[in-house]
Amino acid sequence: MIFYFSGTGNTRWAARQLAEATGERLLFIPDELKTPCEYTLGDGERIGFCFPVHGWQPPHIVSEFIDRLNVANAAGHYAYALCTCGDSTGLAVSMLSRQLARKGIALGSCQSLIMPESYVCLPFMYTDTPEREHQKIEQARLDLAHYAEIVKARQDGYSQLTIGIAPWVLSHVVGAYFNSHMITDRKFTVDADTCTHCGLCAKVCPVGDITLTDGSPEWKNDSSCTCCLSCYHHCPVHAINYGRITRKRGQYYFGHR
Repeated sequence: MIFYFSGTGNTRWAARQLAEATGERLLFIPDELKTPCEYTLGDGERIGFCFPVHGWQPPHIVSEFIDRLNVANAAGHYAYALCTCGDSTGLAVSMLSRQLARKGIALGSCQSLIMPESYVCLPFMYTDTPEREHQKIEQARLDLAHYAEIVKARQDGYSQLTIGIAPWVLSHVVGAYFNSHMITDRKFTVDADTCTHCGLCAKVCPVGDITLTDGSPEWKNDSSCTCCLSCYHHCPVHAINYGRITRKRGQYYFGHR
């Protein structure tokens, strides 16, 4: 089985490729959190975890899922992790690995994929150019095809991660602040004069954080938001913004062109 979380589609694409290559079940973490999160693996079944890196850490929804995860027969089954990121992972996979170890799950391999940038809520962060998007996705296709063979062969000890410069600082200092103070839906706004009331933002929100009032989005402010920016990036008229900084930023989701 493969557990995955995705906002703008990069990780969903990667997880689906792995599911197709291995023939194993694909399970969406937000849906699984509505259940007891208890599982039994079939004979020879692998267990995979696919997620985007948020602030050089696993997203809080992924950590919450693993806290609740109970795999009755994890021992002896091959486990692996794949993460997507715009540039580097920091120590996100190491953090995931330690959390899984407390559940009796040892990662046999891990892989990072550099994918088009989608986080645009800081002054120095922008979406990639179309050319750079294409380059990243084409390289990711090659890297993912190679990693699928690693997973199918149940190869242990394989690690191909772009951790970046000063990964401990990125994950445990910058990332800790980011995930503690900057993951909120309270900064989302909608331009009433621009919004077409299509409802797409509510449809694509992976955690159901958006309700519609007369067709206009409202965020629940209930701590469910992961700041994946799916609502922002999918808005066909760019009516959604996060504070003031995204008003002149680009939009991206996998397959948007």
